[in-house]
Amino acid sequence: MTDVLVAYATKMGSTKEIAEAIGERLRTAGHEVTVLDAAGVRSVEFHSALVLGSALYAARWRREAVKLLKRNEKLLMDRPTWLFHSGPLGTELAPQRAPRKVREIAARIGADEPVTFGGRLTAQTATGFIAKKMAQGAMAGDFRDFDEIRAWADRIAAQLADVTTPVPPAGA
Repeated sequence: MTDVLVAYATKMGSTKEIAEAIGERLRTAGHEVTVLDAAGVRSVEFHSALVLGSALYAARWRREAVKLLKRNEKLLMDRPTWLFHSGPLGTELAPQRAPRKVREIAARIGADEPVTFGGRLTAQTATGFIAKKMAQGAMAGDFRDFDEIRAWADRIAAQLADVTTPVPPAGA
C-alpha cells in the first residue's frame, strides 16, 4: 500500500471531480489516498507519491498547482509524480502542452508531461463573462471521459506497486 496525495487546482469544480475519481480508483487498488485542493497543500513530505491536476485556461495552469510544484520540487525528485490537466472543450480533444514552467519542473523531477483530459463547461458552472457566453454556445458540455480517467489511474496504481511510504524525519 502506498500513501498517495491527489491534489487539484480548479476554478469551476471539474478538475476536482477528476481528482476524486482518480483517488477513488487508487483506493480501490489498495492505496491510501488523500485528495486535497492544491491551495491547501504546504508539503508532500509525508506522502510517497503525488498526482497533481490543474484546470487549463488559455494554456495556463492554476497558480496554486504551479506553487505546489515549485514549493515541493526537491521532495518530488524522490517521489513518483503524475500530472494532468483538464479544460479543453469539444469532442475532438488533442493533447495540450503544459505551460513552460510546468514542463521545466516536470523534467527536473522526472515526471512526464501532463496528460490532457477534457473539461466541462455548463451554464450552471460557468463563472465570468467569457465562460458564461461560451456556455451558451457550441462549447458547452461535459467532455470528460471518465473511462479514460479511470484507465489512467489504473496505470498509476500498477506503477505504485513498488513504492514505499517515506519515513518521517526524527522529531516530526
